[in-house]
Amino acid sequence: MSWIFLFFAGLFEIGWAIGLKYTDGFSKPLPTVLTVVSMIVSLGVLGLALKTLPVGTAYAVWTGIGTVGTALLGIWLLGEPATAVRLCCIGLIVCGIVGLKLVA
Repeated sequence: MSWIFLFFAGLFEIGWAIGLKYTDGFSKPLPTVLTVVSMIVSLGVLGLALKTLPVGTAYAVWTGIGTVGTALLGIWLLGEPATAVRLCCIGLIVCGIVGLKLVA
């Protein structure tokens, strides 16, 4: 169950990271509220996952999910470059997440 919590915590991390872009410096109320709620939910669900997972593993996977998802959504939604090197680096992060799951 902790891995499921961790997965959802990572998804909410993606939500607040992308949400920051849409807040326009916290000047837009709805995106700001949604971003802050995503932050709170992400940290809360991470806390639930940490009840049984090692902190180093959980934190690395949480940030990895957030990093990969944010980078991919940046490419898809925000028109950020999708160079081969960038995609390979994202792939390496995914390999690290899978590796941590396998050894934890």
